[in-house]
Amino acid sequence: MITLFGKILVNAIIFMIMFISAANVSAAKGEWYWLDSNEKYSKYFDPDTVVVTKKVVTNDGREVAIEIEGWTKTTYSYEGADETIKNYGIGKLVKDSKDLTYSLALIRVNPQNRTLQYVSEDFYNARDEVIWSKREGRIKEITSQTFDEEFYCAIVDEVFNMGERDRKRAPSSERWLELWTYTDSEGITNSLSADTTTMRLKGNNLIVWEWQITKNVAGRTTEIRFMKKAINLTQGTEIIKDGQTWTPNNSWQPIKDEYDGNYRMISSDEPDYKGLVRLRAYVNNNKQWVNRYSLD
Repeated sequence: MITLFGKILVNAIIFMIMFISAANVSAAKGEWYWLDSNEKYSKYFDPDTVVVTKKVVTNDGREVAIEIEGWTKTTYSYEGADETIKNYGIGKLVKDSKDLTYSLALIRVNPQNRTLQYVSEDFYNARDEVIWSKREGRIKEITSQTFDEEFYCAIVDEVFNMGERDRKRAPSSERWLELWTYTDSEGITNSLSADTTTMRLKGNNLIVWEWQITKNVAGRTTEIRFMKKAINLTQGTEIIKDGQTWTPNNSWQPIKDEYDGNYRMISSDEPDYKGLVRLRAYVNNNKQWVNRYSLD
C-alpha cells in the first residue's frame, strides 16, 4: 500500500518530469528572431527567454547584471552540419551530415568579461528528435573571430540596450579604430587597429583586442598578431593577456609573452605611443560605451 507521503512524492516526481518536458517543448517552439545567415549556418534567438540570473549592487547603488541567460537556435546546411560534426568530434555518433538539421542552446553570458558559455546544447534531426546533447561547455571570450558573437550581442542588448549588435554590424571603419601605421627604412609596414566592440574600462586599464598586420616591400602579409591587451591609460603601460600569431608557414599559433607577464612602458618614440594617445582620446570621448557594464 502506498502511503500518503509516497503519493505526494510520486506526484512531485511526475510534476517535475512534466515541467522539464514543457520547458524543452517551449524552447523548441520559441519565437525565434533571426540574427544572421551564411552558406553554412542561420542563427536565431528568443528574446522572451532572456533573463538576468545574477546581479550585483555597486557602491553607488546601481544594480548591474553580471550573468544573463537566453535560448538560441542554429540551423545547418549540409556543409554547416558537416563542419559542426567534425568540430565536436561526433562523427561516430552522427554518421551522415544530413541527419543534423538544427540545434537549441541555453547560453550564459557575462558582460563584464565579455564571455559566453553553452549551458546546454541539443542537436536535432529533421524529425525534431534529439540525436546528441552536450552540457556545461567551456567559458570563452567573445571576439570578432568567434562563431557566437551574434548570440552574445543579442542577449546582452536585451538587458543593457547599449547597441552591441549595431556596433558589431557597423562598417569596419566604424568598428575598428586605426591606431597607427609605420613603414621602416627597409620598406616593411606595420599597422595596428583596435576593436572598439571589445573595449571596456576596468579602473585605469582599457581591455581591448587588437590586430597588427605586417607586410613586406611587395605588399604581402607576412605576419598577423591578434592580441588581447590591458593598457594602463594613466601610466602609459601595456600587457598582452592573450592572443595568436599567424605566419604563412606556421598558420595560427599562441602568441608568445615577450615580457614574462609584466607590463611594459610605451616609449614616446615608438609607434605604439601614437596608439596610446588615440586610445586616451577615444575613451575620453566615449565614456558611456567603455563603462557600459562597469562595476566600479
